[in-house]
Parts: sequence; structure tokens; C-alpha cells
Amino acid sequence: MARRTRERGFPTDPEPLPVPVVDNHTHLDHIGTVLPSEAPDAASDGEAGAAWPPSADDHLVRAARAGVDRVVQVGSDLPSARWTVDFLSARRAGVVGAVAIHPNEATLHVGIDEVGPDGLTPEPEAHHTASLDQAISEIADLAKGNDRVRAIGETGMDLFRTGPRGERVQRESFRAHIALAKELGLALQIHDRDAHAQVIEVLLAEGAPERTVFHCFSGDAEMARVCAENGWYLSFAGPVTFKANHHLRAALSAVPRELILLETDAPYLTPHPFRGQPNAPFAAAHTVRFMAGHLEEDLGTLCADIATNAERVYGTW
Repeated sequence: MARRTRERGFPTDPEPLPVPVVDNHTHLDHIGTVLPSEAPDAASDGEAGAAWPPSADDHLVRAARAGVDRVVQVGSDLPSARWTVDFLSARRAGVVGAVAIHPNEATLHVGIDEVGPDGLTPEPEAHHTASLDQAISEIADLAKGNDRVRAIGETGMDLFRTGPRGERVQRESFRAHIALAKELGLALQIHDRDAHAQVIEVLLAEGAPERTVFHCFSGDAEMARVCAENGWYLSFAGPVTFKANHHLRAALSAVPRELILLETDAPYLTPHPFRGQPNAPFAAAHTVRFMAGHLEEDLGTLCADIATNAERVYGTW
């Protein structure tokens, strides 16, 4: 049976937020991967006559209409980091960036392609012929070469699809990225999947940068309190809206307001009730509405707090 048309397009446009907010982690270069053959009817996606798929600039316009007026574009492999810096070079209003070698990318740069629990083996690509040292060196050059790069990320550890060899490589890469963020005075965005204890261990051993963000925070309330004690920011994405994720909502309740950030991780992690559809920065408005409801907080107040926190981490746009 064919999927419903709306499931092939993006979530519905939300009512505009009362106060603008920041999507502090998005992948604009990945959003346009929906095939033209999967395009919804224009009317069902609210974009009559629009080209499909929408461009990065289209997404920025749509986000601004929803009240998501600033984003952090994240490039987490060499091609994406190069794209990010090129995109930033046009100095678009409302866009700053982060660049790094993702932990799963780090293992590919040293020839480790372990099979994950889902049975999938990552496929090495041409850019993986660069050594890990060479890759991180290029990230450093990209970050130094554009003042709109405001963070090193996403880096960290991901033990969902790696064993002991990969873990050692990820630790080495994570330490190098921490050192780079501190050297350049930039924020650090952390990817942490099935590696809570290991990530915290490395941060404490190396000394975390002054502005450290757990991208798409996936821990529980106890971990949130550990992060808060160290002044680390927690960024909440679509999964906080998923019915089964009580631990994320407990974490959201436990963290001080001045350490809360918001993100989409678009085109991934689309909030409920739009799971299965591609995500985009404008959908951060759906997530922050849910967060305000859970916290029993005024929506405008929460948006203003998140925007202030984001400027504290990334500076002004």
C-alpha cells in the first residue's frame, strides 16, 4: 500500500513562535536527500509551486517564518565541513557553523569498518584515504579560516557501531578535537551514542572547553545533573517528544534553564507526531512547544532563554 502523501514531505508548518529561537545543530547539506520522485503534492506540504527538494536557503526562509531565525550548520566529515565553510562564506544572516570529524568517520580514516548491530557495514569513501591526523588538520584549517565557524563538532564517541579498536581511535580523535576547540577558543559540540561514561571520562581527564554542548542529549536525569555540575549545555532534539523517552523528559526537568539548548539534527530525529518524515530547522518550533508544555513554562520565556543560552555559547549571529 502506498504511503500517505504527507509522510513523504516535511512536517506541517507550525504557528510562528512568539519569540525567535535558535536551532543549534542542523545539517542543511543533508536535507535535500529526499528524491524528487518522493515529493509530496505541493498543497500537502504547504509550498505550492515550490521546487523539490527545497534548497538550504529555502529551509532558512521557512525556518525564519516559524520563528527559528538562527541556525548552527554542522559539517561532520571532510566533504560536509568544506561545504559548511563555503556556505558560511556568503555570510548569510542567521547562520554560523561547526566543523569536525564525526567519531564514526574517525574510524573510517584509519580503516576500521566494523559491522553494527543492524548488520550494516559503513562504506569507505574517497575522502577516507586521508589519515585521521590529516583530516583533523584540515578541520583546524577550515575553522581558522572563517570567523563564522563558532564550534568544533560534532565530535565525541559512538559505541553503537564500534568495538575496542574503534573505541581507541574515537578516544584519540575526541581528545584532538577537545584540544583544537580550546586552542581556537571555540565551543565544543559532542556526539554521544551509547558512550555516556566514556565521554564524561575523557572530558574530565582532558579538561572540557569553557562552552561544551551535548548535541541531541540522550542521557537521563542523573547524567543531566553531572553535566550541570560541570556547566555543560544540554541540547534537546526531536527524541524528547517520543512517548517512550521518559528519561529525556526527566533530564529536561533536571537541568537548569541556563544550560538548555534546542536543535533539530535535521534531516534526522523529526519530532512526534511527524516521525518518518524528513526533519528541517523550522520543525524546532514543534519541539520547543512540546518542551514548554512539559516544563509548564511560558513558551515565549523558554524561547528567550534558549536564544540567550545559544548566544552565550556561539556569540552573536
